[in-house]
Amino acid sequence: MKLKKQVTVCGAAIFCVAVFSLYLMLDRVQHDPTRHQNGGNFPRSQISVLQNRIEQLEQLLEENHEIISHIKDSVLELTANVEGPPALLPYYTANSSWVVPPEPRPSFFSISPQDCQFALGGRGQKPELQMLTVSEELPFDNVDGGVWKQGFDISYSPHDWDTEDLQVFVVPHSHNDPGWIKTFDKYYTEQTQHILNSMVSKLQEDPRRRFLWAEVSFFAKWWDNINAQKKAAVRRLVGNGQLEIATGGWVMPDEANSHYFALIDQLIEGHQWLEKNLGATPRSGWAVDPFGHSPTMPYLLRRANLTSMLIQRVHYAIKKHFAATHSLEFMWRQTWDSDSSTDIFCHMMPFYSYDVPHTCGPDPKICCQFDFKRLPGGRINCPWKVPPRAITEENVAERAGLLLDQYRKKSRLFRSNVLLVPLGDDFRYDKPHEWDAQFFNYQRLFDFLNSKPDLHVQAQFGTLSDYFDALYKRTGVEPGARPPGFPVLSGDFFSYADREDHYWTGYYTSRPFYKSLDRVLEAHLRGAEILYSLAVAHARRSGLASQYPLSNFALLTEARRTLGLFQHHDAITGTAKEAVVVDYGVRLLRSLVNLKQVVINAAHYLVLGDKETYHFDPEAPFLQMDDTRLNHDALPERTVIQLDSSPRCLCPSACQPWASVCCSCNWAWTGPGPCPPLYASTCTGGSCPSAGTRPSRCASLTLAPATSPLATATCRSGSQALLGSSRGQGCVSWQSIRRVDEEQEQRVDMEFLIYGTRTSKDKSGAYLFLPDGEAKPYVPKDPPVLRVTEGPFFSEVVAYYEHVHQVVRLYNLPGVEGLSLDVSLLVDIRDYVNKELALRIQTYIHSQGTFFTDLNGFQVQPRRYLKKLPLQANFYPMPVMAYLQDAQNRLTLHTAQALGVSSLHDGQLEVILDRRLMQDDNRGLGQGLKDNKRTCNHFRLLLERRTAGREVQDGLSTSYPSLLSHLTSMYLNTPVLALPVAKRQLPGPALRSFHPLASSVPCDFHLLNLRTLQAEDDSLPSAETALILHRKGFDCGLEAKNLGFNCTTSQGKVALGSLFHGLDVVFLQPTSLTLLYPLASPSNGTDIYLEPMEIATFRLRLG
Repeated sequence: MKLKKQVTVCGAAIFCVAVFSLYLMLDRVQHDPTRHQNGGNFPRSQISVLQNRIEQLEQLLEENHEIISHIKDSVLELTANVEGPPALLPYYTANSSWVVPPEPRPSFFSISPQDCQFALGGRGQKPELQMLTVSEELPFDNVDGGVWKQGFDISYSPHDWDTEDLQVFVVPHSHNDPGWIKTFDKYYTEQTQHILNSMVSKLQEDPRRRFLWAEVSFFAKWWDNINAQKKAAVRRLVGNGQLEIATGGWVMPDEANSHYFALIDQLIEGHQWLEKNLGATPRSGWAVDPFGHSPTMPYLLRRANLTSMLIQRVHYAIKKHFAATHSLEFMWRQTWDSDSSTDIFCHMMPFYSYDVPHTCGPDPKICCQFDFKRLPGGRINCPWKVPPRAITEENVAERAGLLLDQYRKKSRLFRSNVLLVPLGDDFRYDKPHEWDAQFFNYQRLFDFLNSKPDLHVQAQFGTLSDYFDALYKRTGVEPGARPPGFPVLSGDFFSYADREDHYWTGYYTSRPFYKSLDRVLEAHLRGAEILYSLAVAHARRSGLASQYPLSNFALLTEARRTLGLFQHHDAITGTAKEAVVVDYGVRLLRSLVNLKQVVINAAHYLVLGDKETYHFDPEAPFLQMDDTRLNHDALPERTVIQLDSSPRCLCPSACQPWASVCCSCNWAWTGPGPCPPLYASTCTGGSCPSAGTRPSRCASLTLAPATSPLATATCRSGSQALLGSSRGQGCVSWQSIRRVDEEQEQRVDMEFLIYGTRTSKDKSGAYLFLPDGEAKPYVPKDPPVLRVTEGPFFSEVVAYYEHVHQVVRLYNLPGVEGLSLDVSLLVDIRDYVNKELALRIQTYIHSQGTFFTDLNGFQVQPRRYLKKLPLQANFYPMPVMAYLQDAQNRLTLHTAQALGVSSLHDGQLEVILDRRLMQDDNRGLGQGLKDNKRTCNHFRLLLERRTAGREVQDGLSTSYPSLLSHLTSMYLNTPVLALPVAKRQLPGPALRSFHPLASSVPCDFHLLNLRTLQAEDDSLPSAETALILHRKGFDCGLEAKNLGFNCTTSQGKVALGSLFHGLDVVFLQPTSLTLLYPLASPSNGTDIYLEPMEIATFRLRLG
């Protein structure tokens, strides 16, 4: 009754406001004195006055409409927050289908037309280099180039530098993998600590020496083990420019499989550590080893205020083309950018590798002679059989001439007369004598070259930023600005091949179990960060901070660093040794358990009715975990709740798109907004009753049109085994999907395939995908056992094969959950030998060789199937989604774990699910992939129809998911964390729902993180948090009917001041992405604006 009264009152208020507003308007028009001056005869001068009055009337009507809209929002908010009558129960109809009554709460979809303009593109100038076009036009012919095998002969005239000297910067560096052949700790103990200890002493011996470092994870561990005197020396070396920390991330991350949340998080962790301990702010990016490069990284580096960057692993044919056209240095711009605000200057290394033989010039046989670690008598030598020679007065002229020839040839590939020459390799400079050999011999060469003015060369040791600064100075521009004549590039550098047809596309899927665990940890970290920040802010406001476990901050810090460590380009990629993978797994699980503890403690505090009764007892937690994992390589086991006569509560937390802790003793409780509903599916495995299970026939899942827009999904048995006929292929696959509002079914055929590997010497391994031809159908020994279940909340078909259990589920619920097919695949290929299991989805969509994959969950990149390239070259990373489209439809495959994907034929998507390979692929690992686990791959299949008049524009370099697609992806990747209240004596404490937000957020905004910042004491939180928001770009051209959730946009505006329920924003300052640079002074105003696709960070204090 209370709810009805409030709705009636609000409705009456709307009516009164409308009537009163219209009365005022009419009154103003009626009593206008100018109206009566001429007794009703209107001269021309009065017509314009009348027009003005009409315009005013229209404006007042518009304002009135806005007021009513605001009141409508308030009513909706009111009805959402007030406890209503109990939900109506589902019922079974005469035609054998379940109906779930629609929610009484109305839903609306209101998108501002201005917000739809962004995805249409067409703004700004097109870049000279669009990577999709470059790949389509290049022949990829792999012609032998002589000494530079993948390039060409380079010639020059000695007079080329008569007017301007060649300026050479030799950059000593050591690439330290935080886990690969050895574990992180073993590398540190055996090599890294010695490198850094020697660095301090050797750099201090000569102020001309320089050194470059990238991995903060190792640096932080070393810092904790050195004395104050050494720390002071390091700060001096950083201050005087002898030591540069490049990029400054926790690791040098993989750019194919990593999600942008984790990329940003490891960058913030590194930058915050550097600022606090060294007072250092990174200026240049250094990525010499990731296996292909994503445009997400330059975007993030630019928003962190870096001005320049370097990349290395790019397809050899693209390197050759860029070298020939002097395009190895370019401004890297995002595809949607119309005003060059995302531009960052990028240097692409031209040759095969970042080691010394491939960095001084085009001839590795000569360059190897200037790697003085390889002097005779050492442990390594030159494969080209010509060893280095120590530099003496007798040979310096000849040796310097030989080296200068390489420098000059390399410089002819670039537009400026400033040359970068890296000098290092993996774990270099770990012995003092290597420091001496490199620095003494090179200094003798530099001294000779610099003493000969007629050579027109100035050579010196430098850091990466020394090189970029000199280049900007020579070209006459500010640091980070575009030098005259340098090209602009947009797009990505996948997929990567280092030689022949050896494409590094296998690691997109390698060790999928840990790729999935990575995403689980990420979702828990985000949920824990948000809940912890809110709980601490509320506890401080209530004066109860002393009772709250602030020490949980140390658990958060450890989890941030674990997630950061796993973004390393040999961790999430699945390309480390088996023992190292175990070490990563143990770390991931430990952090996951700790984060569940942080979530439980925060949720407990936030749902208590009386905060004074809060008591932190780690031995007897108030809430339980939603699942447990017995081991780092075990699948999770759901917490089974034993029900009896006493009520039990369930607290779902970290809903989408914002965190929400909502507590209800109602099993069929539905959260606010797009928060997914709960239902009584608490039993697991064989503990469920088998009522409603009909394994005797093939499924036709018919659901109620009132709620689920997907009416049916039809499956067939390829073996006809259920009908008792012969086996055939033994495959059950989906045939079609039909929407409720459509007569026609859409073909969506799913089948499993097997790839083998080559029989020749080069075979697939952890990095490489080298198949023995097209995939063959998967043929199990026995036909599958089918289980068909139909019920009020969902219907599903489970097919049990020998190597994969396939569950396809259709939810009969309003909101995101009921709008797409849920597909889970439990894969176990531990008995395979050199085989890879793939899933193919065949549709009637006329994709015409084009498909779309995401990059890091941040942006979407159009792809073209290129027939001129081998099959493996057409695979790309799929961190969160891939889609096909034509003029009528779009089919999106959403994924909860990174995998490799392709579209090898029209209307097809193909995903590699797991790989078992018995041999190394000769890229340094020394092992195959034989440690496979039972792995659950989780997908959502979303079919959307194009709105009439919103046809796809051909040739665009950009594409965007719909808002529904964005929400589906978030639903899959940041699922609700359900926390059962631990069983205890009644009566328990009074609980109440906790809603963190006082008002809804535009549905194109995503709260990426609310990250509590560190206090002076590392283990405690400060009063400040980092609020990170992302405004997503979206395509309005896909229908959004009967969504079952509220969705509005606001042209990029959000009022933060009144956003948090029960908390005030007492301090707000926009900063660079990683908080190192304030972008504006703190202001009293809390209204913010974001352009589409932009990510923004704010330093925030809640009180």
